[in-house]
Amino acid sequence: MRGADFAELMGFMAVVEERNFRRAAQRLALSPSALSHSIRSLEQRLGARLLNRTTRSVAPTAAGQALYERLRPAILEMDGAVRDVGAFQVQPSGVVRLNTPRIAAGMVVLPKLVDFRTAYPSVRLDLVIDDSMTDVVAKGFDAGIRSGTLVQQDMAAVRLTPDLRMAVVGSPGYFAGRPSPKVPDDLQYHVCLTYRWRETGAMYRWRFDGPDGVIEVNVENALTVNDSDLLLGAALRGLGLAFLPESFVEEALAHGELVRVLDEWCRPFSGFHLYYPRKPHMPAALRAFIDFMRLSR
Repeated sequence: MRGADFAELMGFMAVVEERNFRRAAQRLALSPSALSHSIRSLEQRLGARLLNRTTRSVAPTAAGQALYERLRPAILEMDGAVRDVGAFQVQPSGVVRLNTPRIAAGMVVLPKLVDFRTAYPSVRLDLVIDDSMTDVVAKGFDAGIRSGTLVQQDMAAVRLTPDLRMAVVGSPGYFAGRPSPKVPDDLQYHVCLTYRWRETGAMYRWRFDGPDGVIEVNVENALTVNDSDLLLGAALRGLGLAFLPESFVEEALAHGELVRVLDEWCRPFSGFHLYYPRKPHMPAALRAFIDFMRLSR
């Protein structure tokens, strides 16, 4: 196989996985026009249409999906073989691709970056902020960070934080002239700000723990976003109540910018974990990052 043929196949796989030419081009360090030309060349060479394109979306055809499913295991195996050579390095070097929610990035990764860089100057981190439930292996990441409750059983995992808690918060201005909710059912009388998962489009559910078990409340939302910073900003401006991780709002609570309600209904859940595929041979750069995060908790 010629190098150009292989590059076309890699470009095709990136478009299928990203469902977007611009994001796929960024991932491959190409221009969108160059990637589009590569895909057209591949389709002409194979004599089959591989992608359905509209102005808003791109998706594989039946032929494209069949090709992708045949290619993916082979490409992953090749990529793993190349990465495993790094396990024999004496001095760790290379790139570690990490997928993490925005909150975890600020809470557990950013505070350690300077020390990690000092300890391992030849290791580069490619940090992707992603609040959705991404399949890190399918997307080509080395590792991810999520709450322990969301980590798949077949992954290896290292705990990075103590247990977490959610918090229902609103600004003092929002509560002016409004009674605070005493039980979760009272939320039906309040304006709520909700979060939507980007990949699935599903709403993040407001779940609480009561004396009789878990309670799930369908709240009336005035604003739905897929970014936790926007939720926090809207709550600070008095738009409504937000349901956010306790660690994300603790500074605003300490400064009196937010008021917490329903505290006793929000019980702890598993904290952030660094997780990664179980492999017989691990690249030295990834092993260095895992060990550093484990020892610096």
